[in-house]
Amino acid sequence: MMSLTVLSLPQRFKRLLQAMTLAVAVVYMTLLLYQSAYGYPGMQPQHSQVDANEPVAATHRDQLLQDYAHSSTPTQPAAAAASASPTTVIIRKDIRSFNFSDIEVSERPTATLLTELARRSRNGELLHDLSQRAVTATPQPPITELDDIFISVKTTKNYHDTRLALIIKTWFQLARDQTWFFTDTDDHYYQEKTKGHLINTKCSQGHFRKALCCKMSAELDVFLESGKKWFCHFDDDNYVNVPRLVKLLDEYSPSVDWYLGKPSISSPLEIHLDSKNTTTNKKITFWFATGGAGFCLSRALTLKMLPIAGGGKFISIGDKIRFPDDVTMGFIIEHLLKVPLTVVDNFHSHLEPMEFIRSETFHDQVSFSYAHMKNQWNVIKVDGFDLKTDPKRFYSLHCQLFPYFSFCPPR
Repeated sequence: MMSLTVLSLPQRFKRLLQAMTLAVAVVYMTLLLYQSAYGYPGMQPQHSQVDANEPVAATHRDQLLQDYAHSSTPTQPAAAAASASPTTVIIRKDIRSFNFSDIEVSERPTATLLTELARRSRNGELLHDLSQRAVTATPQPPITELDDIFISVKTTKNYHDTRLALIIKTWFQLARDQTWFFTDTDDHYYQEKTKGHLINTKCSQGHFRKALCCKMSAELDVFLESGKKWFCHFDDDNYVNVPRLVKLLDEYSPSVDWYLGKPSISSPLEIHLDSKNTTTNKKITFWFATGGAGFCLSRALTLKMLPIAGGGKFISIGDKIRFPDDVTMGFIIEHLLKVPLTVVDNFHSHLEPMEFIRSETFHDQVSFSYAHMKNQWNVIKVDGFDLKTDPKRFYSLHCQLFPYFSFCPPR
């Protein structure tokens, strides 16, 4: 009896190994199926949403809306509207013709287009990644560093000595090689101060639609030639928290279509475009990120924009819909390319009450702004320099975030 038991042990051991091998194979196949269906855990960045229950200072907001009513676009603190939210309706009856045939968007890039993209982009590896996206699993977002970002600031001659000088002394010092200023005149003094990063777009001076679209078109074209992974636009009244911007973009992949920003209206913009061609006489609804708070586009998205908005075509689209640069950008991305706006609450414009940004959250914000309306400053509340020395609060904010700068008071 004992000998029979000893002889059967190898068989029992062999069966045990087979059972263990089968169990490992089942677990492995289960993981593969899960990853194929849902992707890797923690890989997809969460879209920021606005809490509809968060209290908003309606009185201050309504006052800002009234003050800005005669500007380029309707304004209101940003909020992500639910499906039942009312729409912001603007009817354009002054457009004699709106033909979509010259703004065609193909579903997939042709061989000719890919060749052109490869010629214009020095980032061949990223372009190869774009061509492989349809047949590969969700890629791991690459690590984004400061040098991967192209930061553009739109300004004008009249603001060089006020707004531009303020930026150069503060946050520009944290991103001198990555930040470019797009203006409308030659200025040797600030060309030297920015180490050659002042670009004269030859666009008209002033804050009107044609000039704004002209500068945005120049920003987009220069970025496309740069080979950078991210295009981030800001206005000259924005303070940019550079380390926080880098951290934000590190959560997203530049090889995926991303339109990051925050709207300044509470509902999608609705446009009725009248046209002789009845097939294009339809209602158009889309979100757009306000340029006054800043926004960022991934390189994958800008490469899709290249055939329809590159090389100055951005200006033509702005002329056709007769809206300023940030609205035109939203029209191209959300309506033509069908890429939704991802709301990031950390962008801020002067169209919202800045005093409600709590000081303990300053390090978490990407952009700040300011405005002077009816003898009152719409600025953040921050300790530091007195109001006469620093009415826009940029110096005080900068010293709170980066106290090691020489002009900051000792702590």
